[in-house]
Amino acid sequence: GIGGASKDGILIKGSNYIETLASAKYVVFDKTGTVTQGVFEVTKVTPNLMTEEELLEYAALAESYSTHPISKSLKKACGKELDINQVSDVQEISGHGVTANVMGKSVAVGNEKLMNKFEVPYAQTDSVGTQVYVAVDGVFAGSIVISDKIKPSAKTAMEELKKAGVKKLVMLTGDAKNVAEYVAAELGIDEVYSELLPADKVTKVEAMLAQKGEKEQLVFVGDGVNDAPVLSRADVGIAMGAIGSDAAIEAADIVLMDDDPAKIAKAMKHSKKCMRIVYQNIYFAIGIKVLCLIFVAIGLANMWLAIFADVGVMVIAVINATRTLGIFKSLVGKGK
Repeated sequence: GIGGASKDGILIKGSNYIETLASAKYVVFDKTGTVTQGVFEVTKVTPNLMTEEELLEYAALAESYSTHPISKSLKKACGKELDINQVSDVQEISGHGVTANVMGKSVAVGNEKLMNKFEVPYAQTDSVGTQVYVAVDGVFAGSIVISDKIKPSAKTAMEELKKAGVKKLVMLTGDAKNVAEYVAAELGIDEVYSELLPADKVTKVEAMLAQKGEKEQLVFVGDGVNDAPVLSRADVGIAMGAIGSDAAIEAADIVLMDDDPAKIAKAMKHSKKCMRIVYQNIYFAIGIKVLCLIFVAIGLANMWLAIFADVGVMVIAVINATRTLGIFKSLVGKGK
C-alpha cells in the first residue's frame, strides 16, 4: 500500500498510518500554502504621512530577512534592489509580525496584534485580504493589503473528502477573520478559527481530539514550521512537501510531494482499499485453516489439503495484497 501511494507522490511513513487514515472522520487544514497557493500579491497600499513608495520600502526592508510568502510579496511590490545593510536589530514576533531598525528608525510590520502590542493607533480597511500594518517610530505609517489565491483543486478536494466519509472539515489560521471566513465559504469548510497563534492551533486540535469518538481519527494538514507541533499532535499529520518547511515534513506522517489537496481524499480511499484487502486476507486465511481442521477432525483431510491450507493460502494472500500497488493509479485515472 505504501508503494502504491508513493508512485503518485504520496509518501506514507508507516503502515500504521494507512490504518489510521482509513478511519479519518475529521480533517483540519492550515490555510496559507495548504488550501491556498501561498503566492501573495500586494493589492492595495494605503499610506499615512508618507508616499506609497516609502511605505513599501520600509515594510520590505523590515521583512528582508524573512522567507515568509508575505515578506516575498512585499519585496516584489517594492520593485527595487533592497540594501539590507540599512537593516538591523530584526526581531520576529510569532503570530504578530516583525520589528527592525530601518535607516535609523524603529519599524514594526505586522497584523493588528502587533499594533496593539506597541499601542499604535491604526486605521483598518474593508478590503478582503491579509492586512499588513506599518508603524515607523511609534507612528502609524499606513497599511498594505495582500491577497492569496485559493488552489484550483481545493474546492474539489473538500467535496471528495465529504464523499470519502469525513464528518467535519475545519480550518485553523493566523490570518484575519474576514479572510478566513471568505476562504472557508468558498471551499465549503464547516468550521473556521482565525487569528490564531501556533500554540492556539495545538489547543484547538487537542479540544477536537477530546471530543471525537474512540474509533474516529483526526487528520491535520499543514505546511509551515508553525504547523509542526500540530502535525505531531494529530492522529495523522499530512504535510505539503513541495513548499512545506523541513520541520513540517519531518513532523508529518504523510507527505504530499506536489502539494495537491485533492490527493488527501485519494489517499483516504487508497487506505480504505488497503484495509479491505488486509481483512480479506485475514478472513480467508483463518477460514481455510478452520475448514481444514474440521476435515481433519472427521478424517477427510490429507497431506495435500494441509499443504494448501499453509503454503497455498500464503501465496494467494500475497497475490491478493499486490493489488494495492495498482489501486492508487486506477483511482487517479478514473478521477476518483
